[in-house]
Amino acid sequence: MKKLLIRGGKKIEGVVDITGAKNAALPLMVASILTDEGLTLTNVPQVSDIATMANLLENLGIEISFDGSDPEFGEQGRAIVLNAKNISSDPVAPYDLVRKMRASIFALGPLLARCGKARISLPGGCAIGTRPVDLHLKAMERLGAKIELTAGYIDAKVDGRLRGAEIHFEKVTVGATESAMMAATLAEGETVLSNAACEPEVVDLAKCLRAMGAKIEGEGTPRIVIQGVEKLHAARHRIITDRIEAGTYAIAAGITGGKIRMRGVEPWVISSFKGELEQAGLSLKEVAPNEIEVTRASEVIHSVNISTQPFPGFPTDMQAQFMALMVVADGTSTIEENIFENRFMHVMELQRMSSNIESHGNLAVVKGVKKLTGAEVMATDLRASVCLVLAGLVAEGETVINRLYHLERGYERLAEKLIACGADIKILY
Repeated sequence: MKKLLIRGGKKIEGVVDITGAKNAALPLMVASILTDEGLTLTNVPQVSDIATMANLLENLGIEISFDGSDPEFGEQGRAIVLNAKNISSDPVAPYDLVRKMRASIFALGPLLARCGKARISLPGGCAIGTRPVDLHLKAMERLGAKIELTAGYIDAKVDGRLRGAEIHFEKVTVGATESAMMAATLAEGETVLSNAACEPEVVDLAKCLRAMGAKIEGEGTPRIVIQGVEKLHAARHRIITDRIEAGTYAIAAGITGGKIRMRGVEPWVISSFKGELEQAGLSLKEVAPNEIEVTRASEVIHSVNISTQPFPGFPTDMQAQFMALMVVADGTSTIEENIFENRFMHVMELQRMSSNIESHGNLAVVKGVKKLTGAEVMATDLRASVCLVLAGLVAEGETVINRLYHLERGYERLAEKLIACGADIKILY
């Protein structure tokens, strides 16, 4: 199993290309189920979750080609073509595939809309909380689906077409918003989603669905209206910037006192945490179209209190990275996690590196220390793993990070990119 060996103390300086968003790409890939004419996606990140989703879709009968190129970058593999013309008439997403990635639940809505039935294993993924799928299931039931849970599987079917409905989400949920939005595109009549998620990834999905012929209004607001159509058609769509990857590299520059230029970043996508990074002492300036330069604007990192919230609030996917910044800040900060109930598992690993953190339920109190010390640590989930990388970049001595597969689920060549910017990192096998 691969590990990372990091020798801290090097400034992160250079140029980093930010890839397409993994969290946007996964539902976009599933959206290909909604048409028999093909969907081309460009700016595709090369991470293991993309390969896992491709395997799942191929198991459903969808033809996938990774041989395309993205005209904007000219890199092979940056574009994929998905064709669901010959999708299985009896679609099943088996446990062996679904257990690796919770995003597999996205297939439920499109399969019901296109095939009238679906059998999907209850999903797995990062151990950061229960993340129940009940909101997905309730949305499908509102659209007319009949659902049973048997032997670890979701068995769903609908007589004829799904029917438009008013769906109010009990709490803001990105996944269920996207599931309902996809299913409603082929439903009969109008669907209104209220208390819908406003994240950039939701906006990106709506943009792609509209390019495929869907009638959607209101994305980016808590009220989304979809007028169902009988058929969607082929389209080409460029995946939005990975705002979490951009934020991670910004912190890498700030925590080490370095300077990086991030290319391919639409500035608006980082708006939900740019203010907190600047309060901490980082400078983020757009120096060219879609290029942001990040430097440390102050001698010390300032302590900042954060509370994770749905967009436009501080994103839960940046919480662990921000904690890594706060453990070496001047002063005491509080970090409140309001999205997932088990997303402080990185706290114990940071404590092994001489950080001063106390956690109580969903609240962590972080007292900044003057130095961290390297240690052998274990990644428990995707964002926790990169949090430990960031801490290792400034820790004295050597840090060894185990269970690297978590990192590879959502970051494309992270070690290689950091090495190119001056980090002392070795990949161990």
